[in-house]
Amino acid sequence: MSGVTASAPSRWRGALGWVALAVALLLVAVVGGTLVYGGYTQRAALDPESAGPDGTRAVVRILERQGVSVTVARDRAAAERALAGGQATLALRDAPMLSDEALRDLTGRARHVVLLEPRTRTLDVLLDGSRLGGFADDQAVAADCSVPAASNAVTARVGELMTPSDDVQGCFPVDGEFGLLTQETAGRTVTALDALATLTNATLPRDGDAALSLAVLGQADSLVWYMPSPADADRATDAPTLGELTPPWVTPGILLLLVAALVAAIWRGRRFGPLVTERLPVTVRANETTEGRARLYATARDAPHALEELRRAARRRLERLLGLSARSAPDHVADAVAERLGADRTRVRGILVDDQPRTDRDLVAAADRLRDLEASVRAAVRTEGTTP
Repeated sequence: MSGVTASAPSRWRGALGWVALAVALLLVAVVGGTLVYGGYTQRAALDPESAGPDGTRAVVRILERQGVSVTVARDRAAAERALAGGQATLALRDAPMLSDEALRDLTGRARHVVLLEPRTRTLDVLLDGSRLGGFADDQAVAADCSVPAASNAVTARVGELMTPSDDVQGCFPVDGEFGLLTQETAGRTVTALDALATLTNATLPRDGDAALSLAVLGQADSLVWYMPSPADADRATDAPTLGELTPPWVTPGILLLLVAALVAAIWRGRRFGPLVTERLPVTVRANETTEGRARLYATARDAPHALEELRRAARRRLERLLGLSARSAPDHVADAVAERLGADRTRVRGILVDDQPRTDRDLVAAADRLRDLEASVRAAVRTEGTTP
């Protein structure tokens, strides 16, 4: 009965081991499938409902207190419905999934368009060939333009810079590039700025960022904040997923490989239990080990390493002879030996620490000096011990 009781923990450990292996394989399969087919989603930066450092809920709340109606559209259809009146301001993140025609159609429904963190394609399409530039230092930049939204802010930290086309006005200049671009046509404006440096909850309180943000986004009584999603893509321009690019046999092949790995693990696996100690069939003598290491050093022609091993052992023996700490530095051991023998410190340090052999002959000579030095210390300690 006791044997059955004693074997129960072993069986439980073995079962838990197999369970852990199965769970690990399942997690690998789930993560791999997610990365290949599903990807992952998280609350995006510049989200008007996010209170995180990169969110923009603070500027939305201030606009609402000032009487601006803010509508958050998380798909293209909702944005088009909210812009039906044609008098609202559209705040738009860069939307690479939209074609040029779709981008013009959507922004054409708004009275004012604010491009948040635009890329070069969006600037080229909506601001007549403007493009991205460099980056401004993290410091306030003067507006230096007549655009009311910028001039009222006086200064702002603009982040990414842009280069305007001929009929586009730039504000916040830095080395020939600008932190804000705007174009007005028949009372309709298109404005571009780096929203990550201006509109977020973390950057809004700095310098004139708040004044600039509120003026740009509050140009109309209604603001539509559009957060593009991959589902809004035009089918003609929708980039194929990795699952669509791979042949149909890839998924069954991956599953077959996972099953094969699981079967191999079960076949070759061992029970999870305590380690078993075994006696070595052959006892290796210490001198054979030493000779083997010496042959390795000789084959590698590593005379300095071989001498350092001899010195390390000699210093340990000298520490015991002189009553020094086992953690004494090599220089301290050399100074103690020189003081005990009344010898030159530089010469003793050379024997115990500094001298480096270049050839096997130098190694033999250095080993002889090391042996003679240790013998001298032994003799001195023995003589002091027998002196009345």
